[in-house]
Amino acid sequence: MSNIYKSEAGKTRIETAYRSWLDRWPVPAEFVTVPTSQGDTFVVVSGSEQAPPLVLLHGSIGNAATWLGDIATYAAHFRCYAVDIIGEPGLSAPSRPDLRSDAYAIWLDDVLSGLKLEKTSILALSLGGLFAFDFAARRPGRVTALAGISPAGICHSRNFILKYLPFFFLGDWGKKKVTEAIMGPMPENLPAEVHEFLAFQDLLRAEFNPRTEALPVLSDAQISKLDFPILVVTAGKDVLLKTEETRDRLRALAPNAQVDFRPNARHFIPATSDVILPFLKHANGL
Repeated sequence: MSNIYKSEAGKTRIETAYRSWLDRWPVPAEFVTVPTSQGDTFVVVSGSEQAPPLVLLHGSIGNAATWLGDIATYAAHFRCYAVDIIGEPGLSAPSRPDLRSDAYAIWLDDVLSGLKLEKTSILALSLGGLFAFDFAARRPGRVTALAGISPAGICHSRNFILKYLPFFFLGDWGKKKVTEAIMGPMPENLPAEVHEFLAFQDLLRAEFNPRTEALPVLSDAQISKLDFPILVVTAGKDVLLKTEETRDRLRALAPNAQVDFRPNARHFIPATSDVILPFLKHANGL
C-alpha cells in the first residue's frame, strides 16, 4: 500500500470530481465493485449482456473517465468493462505491488473471475498497456484480442521528467508546454466540456502522486508467444515512450500484430476508434 494522494483533502476533491464525471456516462451503465487480492476494484459496465466482452484499461494518472469520449462507440458492439486500475486516482484500492512481479496478472485474474469472464478482448492505453501485455504474456488463454494505444511494456521509456522538469516551475506557461509535449497543441475554441475535462486532468496531476519507477519491458520470448490478434496504435513524437521499439519489436516478433505507426502523433493519440473498432469486431467474429 502507498499514500497515492498528496493529502486527504486532495483525495476528496478528486473523488468528488470523478463521481461527477461518472454521472455523465453517455450510455446506460452499472457501477460494480470486485473484490481482489489487491483490494476492491471499481468497474463501469456498459453494453449488452449478450455482446462479447471488452475490458478497458486506462493510463497513468487516470481512471474510467478516460473512456467517456469513446465508450458509446464500443458499447454499441461489446459488453464493456472500464476498470479503475489499482494504485491510480479512481475508486479502486490504492495498492501498488512490484511492477516486475506477477501481482498485476493475479489482480486481473481476480477482476475477470469476479466479472465471470473466462476470456476477453482488452483495449489498453499507455500504462494500462503494460498491464494488458503482461497479463497476455502470462495468461494468453484468457485473451481473445488486444488493442493498445501508446502502450507501455513493449518499449523502453524516455527520460521525460529530466527533460521537462524545468517547465514544472514556470507556472501556467510551463504547464501548457508540458501538456503540449504529451498531447500536442490544443486547438482554439474548444468546447466547454473539453475545458472542464482538462481542468479535471489538472486536478489529478496536482493532487495525485503518480508512479515514478522505471517500467518493465516484455522479453522477446514473451512477445513471440502472443499468438492472438494484436493491434497497436503508436506515435512517432511520443515524449514518454521509445515507440520505434514498439513498432519494430512487434513487427519482428509477433506475426499476428498489426502496428498503426503515426509519425506525427504525440503520446495522446485522438481518433483511434476508427481503426480499433473494426479490428476488435473482426477478432470477435462480428
